Amino acid sequence: MNKEKLTNLIRKSAQSLGLEVGAFSLEHPDEISHGDYSTNIALILAKELKMNPKELAEKIVAEMSKTVFDTIEKIEVAGAGFINFYLSSKFFDESLNSLLEAGDTFGQNSTLKGKKALVEYTDPNPFKEFHIGHLMSNTIGESISRLVQASGAETKRACYQGDVGLHVAKAVWALIKNKKEVVSAGNLGQAYAEGSKAYEDPESKIEIDAINKKIYDRSDEDINRIYDHGKTISLEHFAEIYKKLGTEFNFYFFESETGKFGKEIVLDYLDKGVFEKSEGAIIFPAEKHDPKLHTRVFINKEGLPTYEAKELGLAQIKYDLFPYDLSIVITGNEVNDYFKVLLKALELIFPELAKATKHLSHGMLRLPSGKMSSRTGSVITGESLIEDISVMVRKKIESSDRGIEDKERLVNMVAVAALKYSILKQSPGRDIIFDFEKSISFEGDSGPYLQYSYARAKSILNKAQENNIAELSHSGSTNNFLLKIFSARPAGLRKASQLRSPATKEVTELERFLYRFPEVVERSALEYAPHYLITYLTDLSRSFNAFYGETKIVDPSDPSSPHKVALTRAFSIVLKNGLNLLGIQAPEKM
Repeated sequence: MNKEKLTNLIRKSAQSLGLEVGAFSLEHPDEISHGDYSTNIALILAKELKMNPKELAEKIVAEMSKTVFDTIEKIEVAGAGFINFYLSSKFFDESLNSLLEAGDTFGQNSTLKGKKALVEYTDPNPFKEFHIGHLMSNTIGESISRLVQASGAETKRACYQGDVGLHVAKAVWALIKNKKEVVSAGNLGQAYAEGSKAYEDPESKIEIDAINKKIYDRSDEDINRIYDHGKTISLEHFAEIYKKLGTEFNFYFFESETGKFGKEIVLDYLDKGVFEKSEGAIIFPAEKHDPKLHTRVFINKEGLPTYEAKELGLAQIKYDLFPYDLSIVITGNEVNDYFKVLLKALELIFPELAKATKHLSHGMLRLPSGKMSSRTGSVITGESLIEDISVMVRKKIESSDRGIEDKERLVNMVAVAALKYSILKQSPGRDIIFDFEKSISFEGDSGPYLQYSYARAKSILNKAQENNIAELSHSGSTNNFLLKIFSARPAGLRKASQLRSPATKEVTELERFLYRFPEVVERSALEYAPHYLITYLTDLSRSFNAFYGETKIVDPSDPSSPHKVALTRAFSIVLKNGLNLLGIQAPEKM
C-alpha cells in the first residue's frame, strides 16, 4: 500500500459514488498520532457540491471499506472532514523486510531513468578567494547532484570558472607593479583587492584594461607566465577544498574557452536580428521580447565577450561534451535578473538547450560579523570558516575520551557536516546566518547530531552481534541485506513478521517514520529542495533516540530484542543513505 495505490483507492471510491474528482492532497499528518496518511478530498468535493464535508467523508470511507486491504488497519474521519489512514503491522513488517533487503539502494527511484543530467555549481574564479558563498553553492549543488542521481539520471558534475576577465587583469597588474611572485591563493586574493582599488584611478585603469586584452590574446610572454602560474596555484587550492567537502567534478569549464565560441555566436546572430549594435558594443534588447526583462551587453566596446556571451558558448559546449536532457545551473540569487535575460537569448538561439536548462539560486551565507567583499579584501574564505568550525569540533572531541583513532579525519567529517546541515536546512533562496554553537551541537537540529545518532545505532548493532542477537549477512551483493537472527534456539533466517513478538505487535513511531524515506527523497529531488530531507532525517533521528531511551534494545532474554535490533539496523541504513544524499559522511564511531 504505497501512496500511489492509496491515491487510486480514494479516487475510485469517490467516483463510484458518482462524484467528479479533481485534484486533492494525500499527505502525512503533522502529528504522527493522526495516522500515516491524510486526505482532504471530502473537504474539496463538499465545497463544490455544497454538502457537509464530514458526512461526505463518511460516505467515501464506507465505500473504501468495501475494498479490503490487509495493509490498512483502519480509516477514520477526523476534524471537519479529513480522512486519516492507519497502516497495519503487516504493512510495516513488509516495509521493514524491503528496507533491509534494499540496503544502500533504499530510497532510490526511477523518475529520471534514462535521462542525462549535468549539474554546474561552486564556480570559484582563479585569482580570487574561495569565499563562503562558494561553500553555499558547493553544498547545495553536491546534494542536488546526488538527489538527481538517486532519481535514476546519469549525472555529471561541472564547475565553470572565470579564468579571464577584469578580475584576473587587476590581480596580474598588482603582482607586476609590486614585483611579487605568486606563492599562494591568499597572495592572489590580496593582489586582486589591490588591483580593484587601483582600477578607480584613471591611469591605472588604462594599464589594467591593456593587460586584460593581452591576457585574452596571450600576446605578452611575461604576462602569460604570471597568468599561467597564478591559475595553476588557484586551481590546486580549489582542489584541496573540494577534497575536504567531498566533491569530485567530472568537467571543468573555463571562460577562456567559452568566450571565443560565445563571441562567434553573438556575431552570427547579430546578422539574424537577435542582437544589436549600440555605442560600439553589441547588446541584447531583452525587453523587446519580454517587458519584464532588460538590455544587457554581450560584446563590449573593446570587442571582448562579456559573461553573457560566454554563457551562450558554455551551454553548447556542455551539450557537445555531454548531451544532457537536464542542465542545472546553481548560482547566488544576485544574478537572478541577469540569468532571466540570458535564458531568453538562449531560447532564441538554442531553444532546446534553453528548455533543458534549470537555473537554481541561493541566498547569502552570512556570519555575525556582517558582509564581505572580495573587491575590498574583506573576505571570509571558505577554508578559514571550515577551520574555525574544526577548532571548535576538535575541542569537543578531545574533551571526551572515546578511543577514536583518527581524530583529525573525524574532525573534518563533523565540521563539514555542521556547515552543510546549516546551509541545507533552509528552503532554497533564503539567506543564512551561520551559528557556530548550534552548528556543532550533538543534541539536535545539526549535522553532528545526525552523525552521532548514526554512530549510536552502529554501537548498538555491534553490541547485538557480540551477544549473538543479530548478524548482518550478505547474499549476492553488498546491497542485498538479510537479517540473520541467532538465539539459544537453532539459528535461522526470519522475516520481520517473525521477529515481532506478541508483546511488540504495536507499531512503533520509528517504524512509522522509516517507510517514508523514498517519498521524501523523491520530493526533494523533484523540487530541488534538500531541506525536506534534512527535516525528515532530524525527525527520524529524534524518534530513534527516543526509542533508544525508552527501551532496552539488546537483551538476549527478550524475545522482542531481534525485532528491535532489526529496527536499529533499518534506521542506520536510512540515516546513512540520507546523509549521503546531503553530501555528509556517516562516522561509525564518535
